[in-house]
Amino acid sequence: MRDVVKNRITTICEILQSAAQQTRILSHLGWHSSVRDEFFANGGWELPRVRYPEYNAQPVLDAVAEARRLMQTSSIDDWLERQATAIENSARMLLACGTGEFLTYSRALYGAPGDVLIDQSSTALSLASDFDDALGQLDGFNPKYLQQSEVSSEHLASKIEVAVQDLFGADAPEVSVVDELSANALAGRTRIRIRRDAQFTDKDIGQLIHHEAGIHVATSLNGGYQSDLPILSSGHAGTTRTQEGLAVFSEFITGSMDLDRLRRLSDRTLAIQMAIDGADFIEVYQYFLQRCGSELQAFESSRRVFRGGVLSGGAPFTKDIVYLDGLIRVHNFLRALVANGRADCMLLLFCGKMDLEDIPVLCELSRIGMCIAPKYLPAWASDMRFLLSYLAYSGFLNTINLAQVSSHYESLLRSAPLVEMDG
Repeated sequence: MRDVVKNRITTICEILQSAAQQTRILSHLGWHSSVRDEFFANGGWELPRVRYPEYNAQPVLDAVAEARRLMQTSSIDDWLERQATAIENSARMLLACGTGEFLTYSRALYGAPGDVLIDQSSTALSLASDFDDALGQLDGFNPKYLQQSEVSSEHLASKIEVAVQDLFGADAPEVSVVDELSANALAGRTRIRIRRDAQFTDKDIGQLIHHEAGIHVATSLNGGYQSDLPILSSGHAGTTRTQEGLAVFSEFITGSMDLDRLRRLSDRTLAIQMAIDGADFIEVYQYFLQRCGSELQAFESSRRVFRGGVLSGGAPFTKDIVYLDGLIRVHNFLRALVANGRADCMLLLFCGKMDLEDIPVLCELSRIGMCIAPKYLPAWASDMRFLLSYLAYSGFLNTINLAQVSSHYESLLRSAPLVEMDG
């Protein structure tokens, strides 16, 4: 490919990266802690009062228009147009905060619980409902095997700090505990922030290390080394589904997932659908409170659903459906790589902030030398021996009639008495 073409692609990427940096969605949608304090002071029965800062979308829209003027006709330009559309929709969503139109752009960026997935039959809502049913079957499980201990934000931060030093060395981000944050934890290329008053358990240590550091920080750093494709360093909304899917898969493959975490992911999807159907903040808060028993956690989970949207119902923030949706997509994609003999594509997942649908273009960009190999990989991806054997086995399970197998063992267990053992 001629240098003039490569330079054009890089220039477009630079313009889009600059635009993406002006659409800090989670920061813009954050609620100050005073909103929570006032909600509890009112007994939890009045809608929170939230004001968002004014947002000037024009610089982003102008940059996107400038990038589009440089685009031509090719598969690479189609990829660039997808980035441009996601960034434009992000700006328009921020402009629509607190209005019914907010849902229109949120859905365009992240989808909605009832949207049909790739298999043309499942939805994020049906997945969440199925998970909820499966988890309900475990409610009677001996609780001594599910015990967890609380850890402080400071202790969690110290564990993450050691982990990122081991993973990234001189590139390790700063780890800090802060008073105000739009989530329990947020990770970027240069820093990981932990909210001081968030509630954490011992299981959260592994989850956050593998989720935030192993995926979000690693892909940010790797994208920063893509000098020809700087857009790969920007985690805009168009890449969120794959990034969060990879991060949750990372929790599973490292044994860091637990029932409480999985239940939270399912509950958020169900709650988003409740809000779309008209439930207001208080109704969703009461739903979460019934599910988890913690007023603080119920508030934080409800906040995630309503941030940026309409608190009286009808227009929530749909981002949190991408955790289950993305997990299923990533897991199935990884199995497809093995089934189709294309493990060569594996490293592209970590070369920067990308979406699964970008893989063919990234293969092309890699072939012409514009996309380089990732510098950092999570441990589970750097040693392919276990990963590939697991994916091959996982794919093999799909060839078995699981309904017939389940029916056989259901019959077998029906006559078996309950067992109580010490241990």
